[in-house]
Amino acid sequence: MNSNQLKEFLAKYSLFKDLDDMELTRVAEISILRKWEKNSHVFLQGDTLENVYFILDGKVKIYKSDINGREQIVAILKNGEMFPHIGFFRKGGYPAFAEVLETSDLVVIPIALFEKVLIENPHLSIKVFKVLGEKIVDLQDRLEEQILNNTYEQIIKLLIRLADKHGETLEDGRVCLKPEFTNRDLANMIGTTRETVSRTLTKMKKDELLVMDGTHNLFFDPRALLKEIL
Repeated sequence: MNSNQLKEFLAKYSLFKDLDDMELTRVAEISILRKWEKNSHVFLQGDTLENVYFILDGKVKIYKSDINGREQIVAILKNGEMFPHIGFFRKGGYPAFAEVLETSDLVVIPIALFEKVLIENPHLSIKVFKVLGEKIVDLQDRLEEQILNNTYEQIIKLLIRLADKHGETLEDGRVCLKPEFTNRDLANMIGTTRETVSRTLTKMKKDELLVMDGTHNLFFDPRALLKEIL
């Protein structure tokens, strides 16, 4: 990827779309395109914070692990997203693992250099803080769900979130969610067990809230699911 192609890629991010050519050139100059193979790690929990990553193509799982090896999935990120969402203007280590779920091309920008660009472009700093603020609100909402909602309600809200981010909306208003997440993945996203998720999905199929086809695609109407918890 040459410099112009890299600038075109960066310009597609809402974070950079209002930058002029000179500002985009500055960001492109400190950017490096790298490829990660499936199941490899971009960084490990506790590694020294060094870079911010932008996904050109692929999918990355962000997760935490406790001393017993139990996994908690924080997010599944795809094309057009950046990570980590903390690290700017602070020292320390990455708070989670970043694992590549499929071969991915990532644009890497050293945080120290990116911070200089932010200082030089205050309007870009405001955008970064807005993105970080949205992530904080999302995490607060998910924490509230775990505190206030039972497991059944948490699974419904999780399916609605996944439908919004990863699903394909059909003409009849239903969403098709492809089988890219296992029941264990779903369980790890909300801190429950695979068996609980399996039982809940089975119940939802019997109640005709979910339909699964022969290739394990899930079909459901998010509006109908939402009514279950209102």
